[in-house]
Amino acid sequence: MLKDITIGQYFPGDSVLHRMDPRAKIITMILYMVALFLCANAMAYIELTIFTLIIVAIAGVPVKMLLKGLKPLWFILILTFCLHVFMTPGEIIWQWGIIEITVQGLRQAVFMVIRLVYLVTITSLLTLTTTPIALTDGIELLLKVIRIPIAHELAMMMTIALRFIPTLIEETEKIMKAQLARGADFENGGLIARAKSLIPLLVPLFLSSFRRADELAMAMEARCYRGGENRTRMKQLTMGKRDGVAFVVSALFLVIVLLTNNWA
Repeated sequence: MLKDITIGQYFPGDSVLHRMDPRAKIITMILYMVALFLCANAMAYIELTIFTLIIVAIAGVPVKMLLKGLKPLWFILILTFCLHVFMTPGEIIWQWGIIEITVQGLRQAVFMVIRLVYLVTITSLLTLTTTPIALTDGIELLLKVIRIPIAHELAMMMTIALRFIPTLIEETEKIMKAQLARGADFENGGLIARAKSLIPLLVPLFLSSFRRADELAMAMEARCYRGGENRTRMKQLTMGKRDGVAFVVSALFLVIVLLTNNWA
């Protein structure tokens, strides 16, 4: 299950999305998210689905990898669906005692599940098609545009966090296998018993995380790291025609979603 988390991983490729400027990808992702949360009817979600499938096809990332990244979310998706189905008032289409399903609840549940799936998909595509260094540079330059004084530090912290997600997942699996070999049981028992069984897993994981953080800090100090002051880049980020086209297409899609919400 832990290996199914794709956020923070990078998939090498030479697609149009891989070659785009990271700043353009971040801005277009924000526009996509705005359109996603503004969708209010079935037609808008159909348009969103078509647009998402086009992005996935352009990215060149295997669909199996994206679907694998959704596996850890099954519980959240089912819980979200059930909460909206059974707790949204409206026109009743099925009832059994105090349990009832309404048209509005079923509609809202489907829309919320689709929204979560697409949100995770587009976020995974950003990290799968962008190297950690490029992502850091893109975030830093965007933060400088809005005049955040510690732009470099914030960008580095976010990117290090994303970069170490796969590392911590791998470390967790190693510790879990070692504890299972020693007779640990993480699946049987009640909720309290399962919570207690996680202590032999969490303590070594936290110690390993602190050790890695300390080693990273020592390595940065040994290389005389001084933050973003007078820092140069081997590869300068430049906006190209494909980035301009991405801006225009994303903005047009946002306008189409707004018009669909008003007319449908």
